[in-house]
Amino acid sequence: MSQAAPAITDTDSKTAELQRAFDVFNQVSAELTQAYGALQGRVTSLTEELAVANGELRRQFEEKEALSERLSLLLNALPAGVVVLDGTARVTEANPAARAVFGDDVVGAHWGDVARAHLEPTLAVGEWLAGERRVSVAESALAAGGGKILLVHDVTAAHGMKAELERHQRLAAMGEMAASLAHQLRTPLAAALLYTGNLGKPDLPAESRGKFADKATGQLRRLERLIQDVLLFARGESIGRDVIAVGELLAEAAHTVEPLLREGGIAFEVADRSQGAVLVGGRKALYGALVSLLENAMQAMPGGGKICLSACRSGDQLAIAVRDNGPGIGPELRERIFEPFFTTRGLGTGLGLAIALGVARAHGGGIALHSEPGAGAEFVITLPLASEENSPL
Repeated sequence: MSQAAPAITDTDSKTAELQRAFDVFNQVSAELTQAYGALQGRVTSLTEELAVANGELRRQFEEKEALSERLSLLLNALPAGVVVLDGTARVTEANPAARAVFGDDVVGAHWGDVARAHLEPTLAVGEWLAGERRVSVAESALAAGGGKILLVHDVTAAHGMKAELERHQRLAAMGEMAASLAHQLRTPLAAALLYTGNLGKPDLPAESRGKFADKATGQLRRLERLIQDVLLFARGESIGRDVIAVGELLAEAAHTVEPLLREGGIAFEVADRSQGAVLVGGRKALYGALVSLLENAMQAMPGGGKICLSACRSGDQLAIAVRDNGPGIGPELRERIFEPFFTTRGLGTGLGLAIALGVARAHGGGIALHSEPGAGAEFVITLPLASEENSPL
């Protein structure tokens, strides 16, 4: 007879459940312990990284403070003025050099008011008179905020040196050409003496006396013009502050030369495309330069031809051109055409084009020559206009 298996009691079942629960608890506890250890390691790592980041930020901040201090010292030591404008054109910063020009109360003021109070325009683009100083103002846009930074250079000494250099160059040119000048003076003087000597003859007919008197007067006028040209070239042009309408300037020059052109059988045309432009400078000097160019064109066509006087505006620049359809100017002459005392005409002084170039440069412009043999010649005077685009406001 077989023996029966022992019965599983409730106590044994509960004990097994408790054992399983205890095992699960131990497993979870071990996992929690492991996760806590990993978390502690991560916290330690992040703490170290944060300490490094804080140290780097502190270093960068200290470097920026040092750089800002160095920049401040540099701006204060700069001989040039620095003015910082915000997006509304108000002055937010100005270094000591700028304050010396515009006053200590410049910060906070609108730049337009500052410029109107302290800057007076000159004929040179970008240059202004600030009291006894002559300054140039250059601007640059800031990357953010729509503001600008203005750099103000004191060019008083440089301007004086430039004027002195030009004077020395003129005197040097006169010294080099003294012999030629003496010859040019001697010829009309000798002719005038000859004619006036004949006037002293008691038996000279009245008709001959009148002819000799006219010829002597003509030679004396030639002498007067030569001396005036030499003096004008020697001292340079004195540029004024006349407000000149370009159309009126063209009309005045045309009115002067039209009778001579008609007498020489030369067609003449005036084309004013200046759009009512206005120049600021010396009216007499500019008029003289234009007449000189027109007379040169006329003398290049003794057999007749056509001359065109034109003006064309492009932005803040004006181009005044004198074009003829004469024989043109060869390369060998183009290189010397603006040299003082250089002339291809027996009765010329060789100073007309040199003076015209000096007038253009004194007004902040220049003269260019475009010519080919047999295709005529064109002299173009380029000048800056009196416009708001040249204003620092």
